[in-house]
Amino acid sequence: MKKRLSNMTIANVPAAIPRYPRRAVAPGIVHLGVGAFHRAHQAAYVDACLEGGESDWGIVGVSLRSPDTRDALKPQDGLYTLAIRDSAGEQLQVIGSIQSLLVAPENPGAVLAALADPRIRIVTLTITEKAYLRAADGRLDSTHPDIVHDLANPGSPKTAHGFLAEALARRRAAGTPPFTVLCCDNLPANGATLHRLLIEFAKLRNADLARHVADEVAFPSSMVDRIVPATTDADRARVAQQLGLEDAWPVMTEPFRQWVIEDRFPAGRPAWEQFGVTMVEDVGPFEDMKLRLLNGAHSGIAYLGLLSGHATVDRAFADPSIRQFVDRLWAEAIPTLPQDAGLDPIPYTAELAQRFSNTALAHRTAQIANDGSQKLPQRIVVSALARLEAGLLPEHLSLAVAAWIAACAARGGTLPEGHFTDPLDAALADVFGRNLPTAEITAAVFDLAGFANGHAERQKLIELVATHLVHFKQGGPKLAFAALGIGNEPPRLAE
Repeated sequence: MKKRLSNMTIANVPAAIPRYPRRAVAPGIVHLGVGAFHRAHQAAYVDACLEGGESDWGIVGVSLRSPDTRDALKPQDGLYTLAIRDSAGEQLQVIGSIQSLLVAPENPGAVLAALADPRIRIVTLTITEKAYLRAADGRLDSTHPDIVHDLANPGSPKTAHGFLAEALARRRAAGTPPFTVLCCDNLPANGATLHRLLIEFAKLRNADLARHVADEVAFPSSMVDRIVPATTDADRARVAQQLGLEDAWPVMTEPFRQWVIEDRFPAGRPAWEQFGVTMVEDVGPFEDMKLRLLNGAHSGIAYLGLLSGHATVDRAFADPSIRQFVDRLWAEAIPTLPQDAGLDPIPYTAELAQRFSNTALAHRTAQIANDGSQKLPQRIVVSALARLEAGLLPEHLSLAVAAWIAACAARGGTLPEGHFTDPLDAALADVFGRNLPTAEITAAVFDLAGFANGHAERQKLIELVATHLVHFKQGGPKLAFAALGIGNEPPRLAE
C-alpha cells in the first residue's frame, strides 16, 4: 500500500511541487466553497504567487456543506495533485496554497473566527449559482429556511450571506478594516450581484450593517474559465501510480485557464497579474463573452448530448449535428455581445472548439447539466432576448432551453432517475406530471425558473421553446435538429 501525499512524503515525487516554505506562509484569503474548480483555478494562481515570494496569501478553505474535501486533504496537509490533461498527455503539479480546511456545519464559529482574522484581506467564493439563494425575480429569497435561520442565529450561520455579514459586523466592531469580497461564480456582474444580495440580507439584520456593506466593502467582479471534470477512481489510480503516493482527491483540468478581475482591492491583493491574471477596470464584456459562448455552448452540448446518448463533451461535440448546432448557436450569440469592447469572438470560438474536442478530459455531460434553472438565464436566455429585441429569431438559443426541459422530463425514463439535479426538481416533477399541453408546460417552467420575467419578448420566446419541445417529444433530438435544417450542411465556425 502506497504512502499518502503529505509534507513529509512530497520531496521526491515526479511532479512539480511547492518550493516555498509552506510553514512560513500566513493566511490572507478565505475561500468559501473549496471544491474542484477552486483547486484547479484560484488556488493554482495563488500557488504561483507563493512561489514568487508573496508569503502572506495562504488560503483558508471553507466547505459550506460537506466535509468530503477536508477529510480528503487534511491527512495530506492540504496538498493535492493538479493533473493538467490534453490529447498529448498529462502533467502533474502538486498545489500547496491551501493552508487549512474548515467545515462550516461542524464549526461555524471557527469559520467566523477565520473571516474576522485581521490577516484576511480577501474572501473568494465558488459556491455555485444556486447557493446565492435568489428568488425568481433575482432578489434575495428572504423566505428560504437557511436565510431565516441565519437572521435568527447570526453566530452560527449556514449561508455565505450569513457568514459574510456576521464577519463584517465583527470586523467593524473590532476596528478591523473590511475584507474585499471576490465572487468567482458564473453570475452576471457577479461582484455587483453579490453586493446587492448581501445588502438585502444585511438590511434584514439592521440598517447600520447594510450601510457599512453598501459603502465600505469592495465587491469587484471577476470572470473565471477552466474546464474541470469530476475526478474518477480511475483518475485517482492513475495519479497514484505516477506519483508513487496516494492522493485522495486529485483534480483533473485542461491546460487553458483564464481569470479576469476588476482591480478594486482596498486591503491589498496578490500580484496576480504577474502570473497570468488580467486586471481590468470593467470585467463585463469578458464575462458576457464567456457566459454566452463557452457556458452557453456547454449547456447546449450537455442537454443535447444527454438526449442523444453522449456521456462526455468530446463525444457529444464529435456528433456532427451537435457540432453544427453549436456553430449556429455561436452565430446567434455573437451579435449580442458588446461591439465596442475589443472582444475577438471568432478566434475565441475556434479555441473553444479545440477545448471541447479534448478527449483526455472526459467531461461528463451530466455534470454540466446540473442546476440548469440557475445557469440558463445568463448563459442562454439573455442572448435569446437580445436577438428578439433586435428583430431576429433565436432559433438555436431557444432550442437549448427546450433541450433542458426535455432532459429534465426524461429523467426516470430514457435518462436515469437523478442523472442530474436542479433546485426546482420537485416543482418540475409536478408540472411534468400534470399532462398539460406542451405550450402550458413551457409557460409553467418559465414561471418556475423566472425566465425573462417582465420582458416584452417573453411570450415569443416561450412559443419558440414550446415548438422545439414538441419536436423533442415527437422525434427526439433528430427531429428537433431536422426542423432547423441541421444535418444537411457541413459544420463551420461562427462568422
